[in-house]
Amino acid sequence: METKGYPLKLLITGASGLFGSKLCEVAARKNYDVYSAYNQHEPLHGTPVQFDVSNKNAVEKIFRKINPEAVVHAAALTNVDKCETQKELAWKINVEGTENIAESCKEHQAFLIYISTDYVFDGENGMFKETDKPSPINYYGLTKLKGEESVKKLIDKCCIARASVIYGAIPATGKINFALWLLNKLKREEKVTIVTDQWNSPTLNTNLANMILEVLERKLTGVFHLAGATRISRYEFAKLLAETFSLDKNHITPVSSKEIKWIARRPKDSSLNVNKAYRTLKNKPLKIHEALNDMKRDKVVQPVYR
Repeated sequence: METKGYPLKLLITGASGLFGSKLCEVAARKNYDVYSAYNQHEPLHGTPVQFDVSNKNAVEKIFRKINPEAVVHAAALTNVDKCETQKELAWKINVEGTENIAESCKEHQAFLIYISTDYVFDGENGMFKETDKPSPINYYGLTKLKGEESVKKLIDKCCIARASVIYGAIPATGKINFALWLLNKLKREEKVTIVTDQWNSPTLNTNLANMILEVLERKLTGVFHLAGATRISRYEFAKLLAETFSLDKNHITPVSSKEIKWIARRPKDSSLNVNKAYRTLKNKPLKIHEALNDMKRDKVVQPVYR
């Protein structure tokens, strides 16, 4: 479904996170009236608004004050192992928080984009399509799937956007994404071990932000896989990062996932089929070499907070 209309007043949750901060930056540059919602670290772009998404009264109060035309709900507990060990917290943020946002969007007739994940799939086959049945194998994936189900149940004017291994040139909220973590290690000539038997679709945050804003501007509804256009193993991704930034890939040691002591299970192949997005959007999912070159053009810096 597609309808016309340009949402000027935009509320972005998780606005100090890796994706949310980039979306705020890109949207502000496009003259959106950006309200950047956060819980701890004040965002660098947009008008900051502080509240806890799991607090229903706080969410309602913000919606009454702002009355947004559109909302991108990117706030989530994304630490996979922490979700496994602190299930009550994960449910509170990822499920109840999403329900609160969706209910307020319905009441205020705001268009909603819910940022979901490739981890809603079991990873048995890979290259998952939007029509494939989710079957998460860890608690993080389960809470994100329950969030999807809540959104579908509560609101019609919505889009569920699944991404995979989001990365970017600038770290956010004190956390570092896989790409920056690796680059920092290699710059210090430290040895790293990277799994060879885990595949996904790494997604540059700038590419995702541009795709998300097009979905908003065109009011596209339904489920979209808005990830990078290349299925790649973590190990091959790491080597490409090293090559792109002229660093020594000999410091990267391949290992099996069986040798990594994770608390939560990880999908073996959670890569996403992005053909629907490629057919539908003008802002296409980027191939891995294109995305890494775009990342290189961005300035790789350390985090600075207001």
